[in-house]
Amino acid sequence: MQKVFSRIVFPLLGAALIIGTLFMAGGAGWLAAPNAQAQAVPTASISVAAPGTITVVGEGKVSLKPDIARVTIGVETVNVSVQEATAANKTIVEAVLAALQAEGVAESDLRTTGFSVFAERYGPEGMLPDNEVRYRVSNSVSVTIRDLDKVGAIIDVAVDAGANNIYGVEFALDDTSVAQSDARSAAIANGLQKATELAELSGVSLGRVVSISEVIGAGGGYYAGTFSEMARMGFGGGGGAPIAPGQLDLVMQLQIVYAIAE
Repeated sequence: MQKVFSRIVFPLLGAALIIGTLFMAGGAGWLAAPNAQAQAVPTASISVAAPGTITVVGEGKVSLKPDIARVTIGVETVNVSVQEATAANKTIVEAVLAALQAEGVAESDLRTTGFSVFAERYGPEGMLPDNEVRYRVSNSVSVTIRDLDKVGAIIDVAVDAGANNIYGVEFALDDTSVAQSDARSAAIANGLQKATELAELSGVSLGRVVSISEVIGAGGGYYAGTFSEMARMGFGGGGGAPIAPGQLDLVMQLQIVYAIAE
């Protein structure tokens, strides 16, 4: 029994030591990228053959001006008859879509994002009688606005046409390819700066790049400050709701693994 126990425990101890060494190499916790050779558990002795590495995450940020806005506009109707609730919702949605197109929104920039019919058994005064049901019909449309000067006016005409739900305004770039390339270049430079500093602090020399991987976010990156603050929004009249596009920061992150030079 003692021999069997020794044969089981010793390889597991070796594996634990190897995993711990791989986790620490590179100084970045879970971001460290272990060499494939070091993943095999040795059978005769406890050793790690993998070369040392330094792992960093470089971040590149590009400030830019948005050129489109997206807003989700909804229509909600309630009736004791599901047919009447649905018909009323359809009529209002058609009026909203017509008003948006009359304001200059292209048909290709209108997209239905949600439709639901819900049976409610609660009314303003509480539980409804067993023989009564209220039906709530909701329809939402995503609208892409390409003239940012008209965002407030477009929201106003939708509300005037019968829309009763506005889910927020998001500003973005229609084509992010150039901005993403610029942000990646900045991320490479930032990663090299971090890795050089870590090598100097550790008393080693920085070697070649072993691997690079992109940390994927929304759309290949992520926006800082995407949503506008829609404070004091006054629908109808007065020249439109006060909407400020502001500025976007497109951020790209790259995980870069450098070898430690011999």
